Amino acid sequence: MRFVLRMLGRELRASWLRLVFFFVCVAVGVGAIVALRSIIQDVRTGLTREARTLTAADLLIQTSRPWTPEVTASIATTLAASRATADAQLVETTTLVRPADDAKAVARMVELQAVSNGWPLAGRVELDGGAVFSHALLQGRGVLVRPEVLTQLGVKVGDGLKIGDASFVVRGVVLSEPGRRLGFFSVGPRVLIDHADLPATGLLRLGSRARYVRLANLPAAALDTTAASLREQFKNAFVTVRTYRTADDQLGDDLQRAEDYLSLVGFVIVVLGGIGVWSVTRVFVQQKTRAIAILKCVGATTGQVLAVYVAQVALLGLVGCLAGVAVAWAGLQAIPQAALEGLGGSQPSITWSASLQGIGVGLLVSLLFSLVPLLDVRRVKPLALLRDQAADAAASGRQPMSARVRQWWRGIDAVQIGSSVGLVAGLVAVASWQASSLRVGLVVCLAFFSLTMVLQLAGTVLVRAVQPLRRARWFPLRHAVISISRPGNQTRTILLAVGLGAFFILGVQALEMNLLRAFRLDLRSDGPDLFLVDIQPDQEAGVRTLLASAVPSYAPAIVPTLRARVTGVQGARVRLDGLDEVRGQGSLAREYVITYRSRLEPNETVIDGTFATTATAQPEVSIEESIHQRFRIEVGDVVRFDVLGRPIDARVSSVRRVEWSDARTGGFMFVFAPGALERAPQTFIAITRGPADTADRARLQRDIVAAFPNVSAIDVRDVAQRVEAVARNLTLAISIVGGVAVFSGLLILIGSIAMTKFQRLHESAVFKTLGATTATVASTLAAEYATLGALAGALGAIASVGLSWFVCRQILDVPWSPLPWLVGGGVLVAVVLVGGLGVVSSLDVLRRKPLAVLRTQ
Repeated sequence: MRFVLRMLGRELRASWLRLVFFFVCVAVGVGAIVALRSIIQDVRTGLTREARTLTAADLLIQTSRPWTPEVTASIATTLAASRATADAQLVETTTLVRPADDAKAVARMVELQAVSNGWPLAGRVELDGGAVFSHALLQGRGVLVRPEVLTQLGVKVGDGLKIGDASFVVRGVVLSEPGRRLGFFSVGPRVLIDHADLPATGLLRLGSRARYVRLANLPAAALDTTAASLREQFKNAFVTVRTYRTADDQLGDDLQRAEDYLSLVGFVIVVLGGIGVWSVTRVFVQQKTRAIAILKCVGATTGQVLAVYVAQVALLGLVGCLAGVAVAWAGLQAIPQAALEGLGGSQPSITWSASLQGIGVGLLVSLLFSLVPLLDVRRVKPLALLRDQAADAAASGRQPMSARVRQWWRGIDAVQIGSSVGLVAGLVAVASWQASSLRVGLVVCLAFFSLTMVLQLAGTVLVRAVQPLRRARWFPLRHAVISISRPGNQTRTILLAVGLGAFFILGVQALEMNLLRAFRLDLRSDGPDLFLVDIQPDQEAGVRTLLASAVPSYAPAIVPTLRARVTGVQGARVRLDGLDEVRGQGSLAREYVITYRSRLEPNETVIDGTFATTATAQPEVSIEESIHQRFRIEVGDVVRFDVLGRPIDARVSSVRRVEWSDARTGGFMFVFAPGALERAPQTFIAITRGPADTADRARLQRDIVAAFPNVSAIDVRDVAQRVEAVARNLTLAISIVGGVAVFSGLLILIGSIAMTKFQRLHESAVFKTLGATTATVASTLAAEYATLGALAGALGAIASVGLSWFVCRQILDVPWSPLPWLVGGGVLVAVVLVGGLGVVSSLDVLRRKPLAVLRTQ
């Protein structure tokens, strides 16, 4: 053991610079795992601590329909029997608010929340200036607003606001309030009023989109049983019941999935680093062949020599892991304040569990990937001091393929097989650990190994394909091709590193661009960009007249709408008897906005059946394509709907394909034929194009809300900006992770090039001795690495196209484009980058004098 420790110290002093890429590769991967897991764990800890604040109570009962006396009485009886300690109610809806001062022609969409006395039952409302919240601030037409409302409307505390038909006075500014789930997209800032003042606004008319909520606090022992009892009572009444524990579990599950996914990304980055570890270790062992032979000549056993290098790998791996933790800490401290808003506003910190897991993964990957090349130490014989290993390798490379296969087969032994099996099993175990699932770990490793084998096989084929260039007249190109196939070269390692890097970055960029295209709404010069909702039947003519006077060049479309739920299906492939079985189909049980008309819209195409245009004895309905695909509902099936409490059985007459990115009037999942719904209570949606001028646009919205207070105007331009902001945040995170992966690939590339410098020194010296200039040698290196970059970039680009297609079409179900300019640009960048790095990393080779190098041989 003393010998092993002394040799370990000497080896570290002598070769630490050559192994610097070893622990840098490990550090990057470990840093990614630790940072990603720490962020998610920090957010989850905060959510768990504030779980009751997310619902503002212990128990939440909600519906999208006004409470009926029967439901209200049943809730009161159940809460009384469960000894509820407190209860409250609230109503949430979206609407436009405007200043009471008519001179200010501006209006803004907000999320209005009308709360009763006693709200919130959990958490607290924080007001600007340290003021204490009490319900008295809302009584008598008081309103509390978010800071952005004051800025957008140009008002201040004490000024008046118009909400619907009623006037209110701003009495405070809300900095934070309970009951709002973290990070969720909203159409506007929150505004609070008294529940008793809500009827005066006139917003709760027929068809209004409101959420009615009852909150309650219960003894801990009765919470789950009460929730289960209420769910059973209201299972057919379109009432949802959940507890703060349910909300915490849902968020916790979402965050756990996010943590596992991001950790898998970190694991892939560590594996990329592991490839670098394998490459560096393999070349390091090749360089140490003579030193190992000397040690064996003076009496060192194979076990002792192997122990020296395994200990060296473990120590360097540990240093890399600790450096990765430090990198993760620095990265979290560098997160800008704007990005912290999405994480709850607090600076995330490194967690012990994430750190220990990152260190464990880093050490395991370091040892697993270095073990196979380190086992070559057993093959080094003392006779190596007297033989030319390079000549042996070259001779072996000139042997026929059958001879090389036989030699490879004879060289395989039980230890090598065992180490390879251990490597695969270890990677599967680490991936399963990161994903918290053996199945996911197996799938990830299988995909990774498959891609690796494809890259290796394709590399072999492509290297052979360029062999005719050996006869090229240009000296640098001819010798670059010869060098690519030289035994012992890093050709396949560089192809693997650069190919995986190109695969990651191009795949991420293609996915990002396709996502942004999918999020971007169709805002053509002739398309609508302003939607008015909750128009009452007696307001239709007035709204049409107002829009015609404001934008005479655009004819608005006013569409009737109703709200309905599917309560049963009688079909050839599926049979659902009752609401309980419909709920088992997932989103089929949600509430839908439906309409009726006698024609198709320009963004609709019938793909099956015939679109019904006239009234028939039995109501007929056309369904959107995804309803047909997901729930197996066919033409001829009968679907039962609950339309405002009235059951309607409708036969499916057709299946439509809708171009959702086209913002027209065809965006409905169910469209009824005329004759079924005309007499039902309904509201209208107006689809129009607002004025191009910002001031005129604001004035139109102001006129709409002044004349029709219950009508809400949705400005697609504003919504599109918010959606694109969300998309930018998501894709920024994806791009950062992809960038880290590419950085790992670059490190591997630099390390691979640097570690083959000892071979290139001799080649360069021979070339210069025979008359080659430094420029000629540099051209040869540039041609060699540019060829490798072209091959790797092409392979990675092709794989990235498949990745982006699979994620867009099979997972996200969004339109996909191959983006050929991105693929071509990626290949070009790979050529320039790899060629440039190859020359820059070999500057020492170019500067060395031939005589100094040849004297050392």
